[in-house]
Amino acid sequence: MSLVAGSYERFIWGFKLKTLKHSTETLTLSPLFSFPSHLSPIKSVAVAGSVAVSGGSDDTIKIYDLSTSSEIGSLNDPTSTVTSLVLYTPPSLHSFPRNLFSAYDDGHVSFYDADPFVHLKTVKVHKKGVNDMSVHPSGKLGLTVGRDECLGMINLVRGRRSFFCKLGKEAEIVEFGCGGDKFFMGTGETVSVHEAEDAKLVSELKGEKRVLCLAPATNGLVYTGGEDRNLTAWDTISGKVAYCIEDAHSARLKGIVVLSKIDGTSDEEPFLVASASSDGIIRVWDVRMAKKDKPTPLAEANTKSRLTCLAGSSIKSMKKRFSGSSDSNKEQDEAPEQ
Repeated sequence: MSLVAGSYERFIWGFKLKTLKHSTETLTLSPLFSFPSHLSPIKSVAVAGSVAVSGGSDDTIKIYDLSTSSEIGSLNDPTSTVTSLVLYTPPSLHSFPRNLFSAYDDGHVSFYDADPFVHLKTVKVHKKGVNDMSVHPSGKLGLTVGRDECLGMINLVRGRRSFFCKLGKEAEIVEFGCGGDKFFMGTGETVSVHEAEDAKLVSELKGEKRVLCLAPATNGLVYTGGEDRNLTAWDTISGKVAYCIEDAHSARLKGIVVLSKIDGTSDEEPFLVASASSDGIIRVWDVRMAKKDKPTPLAEANTKSRLTCLAGSSIKSMKKRFSGSSDSNKEQDEAPEQ
């Protein structure tokens, strides 16, 4: 299991979640790398298998190989600040992404082939900056929300915007559910749950303070965090709180990642959830212990920086032969990580 975080200080942080004797009681976050990869603050990160990408205010996307803990190249195609990154991995590939999608502060969205990293197309979706983007598990549809208070739908097969509507409020987060039958939109203190087929409102999850991050789970729950400093699990059908880890951090939450079991192959409900806060702390929780008065994290790391985003993968990293990128064609032999 890998976690990657970006910071306001331009640093990228990589961690590997290790366990001893396959027991979740002895988890540790082992550092993989940390270095100033961008010239300005990092805004977004994404992870799929052994591949990680980051985007920042320097109009650049950096690419990393987690199996070798190294940066392997960069993409200089972005026309503005990179606000959102999505690595799409088809179910048939598992450990390596097929496409990279990036959204920018000027309202554009770009499409890339991920092997090698080649720019395919850029389309104009919003009149103002894109706040967030999510891709349907099928890889055929993308949703965006922007500062123009609109929701955009992109046909990823044809490479064009297929739908656009005014929301009335600026949504800062959009995310498809794990099954693709629902999607979530975060607006201020409220997260709305919609049917993916017709955007029908299913429920509203109303918090007390602004929501800054969310992560759907496979068991009908969605985890949210933000200015209330809590890690909250919501029932997406009833709209009520299933359980909550109060004061999970001493500062506002900036990222949540739902992880599966240690071996990454179990079909059981995931019980490991990672969270990152703006004071530089990354914690991994066993959510089965959430009903305790004050649950303690299974693992913790302090980056001592102002974290802005968090991404992760439960799939074991594989050494992949990279075909190249914009300014690097460093190759690695394909072999399982030791």
